[in-house]
Amino acid sequence: MQYAGTADLLKDHTILITGAGAGIGAAVARAYANHGATLILLDKNIPALEQVYDELVASGAPTPALYPLDLQGASIPDYDELALNIHNNFGRLDGLVHCAASLGQLAPVQHQDPKLWLETLHINLTAPYLLTRACLALMQKYDSASIIFTTDAHKDTAYWSSYGISKSGIESLSKQLADELECDGRVRVNCINPGPVQSALHARAFPAIDPSSLVTADKIVSPYLYLMGSDSSTINGTIIEAQ
Repeated sequence: MQYAGTADLLKDHTILITGAGAGIGAAVARAYANHGATLILLDKNIPALEQVYDELVASGAPTPALYPLDLQGASIPDYDELALNIHNNFGRLDGLVHCAASLGQLAPVQHQDPKLWLETLHINLTAPYLLTRACLALMQKYDSASIIFTTDAHKDTAYWSSYGISKSGIESLSKQLADELECDGRVRVNCINPGPVQSALHARAFPAIDPSSLVTADKIVSPYLYLMGSDSSTINGTIIEAQ
């Protein structure tokens, strides 16, 4: 999908992005900032967050906010506190983009480490639910907010185990939310499958594949732009293939 949008597509938008320190999350942050958005960048890797922050400030984009948080260890009150901080500091939240993910362990189900299984499901499925739940009330204060989840084609494939299960769950959560929120008409919910992208997660999953044969993350941000802007105001409950 190719979509550029106008230069001011996201002007006056406040958007929270998880996994913003690297990979797809960082690429989406750069694209949104270039289109005028004020960003809240969430990641557990503080040096990586600071690097993205410096890059955005140097580009002349609106100054972003950094929110270091480890989704694995965060508790329910942590998400409520995050939503309250956004309300107190920005007064609004127009977009929420879930890019953070953990590959977990690629192995047969019977050989999975149960601890890693639980951790992967928590980071990839439970944490996005808790964060979305905490932010929904703030997003429903305005007429056109957007939630974007990130999925993966490897859901039913052998050995993808907890990662695949979590992505199946994300797609179901996305569709359920879209259906529940449709009548209100204030928040639309969609899902994006980025496809194979140069990233640390893909390199771990496919170490034999030459990364240079894959597209870079900045080449697949078009659907993230489209689903966040006003041109997609009628799109709800869909899964878009980025490649």
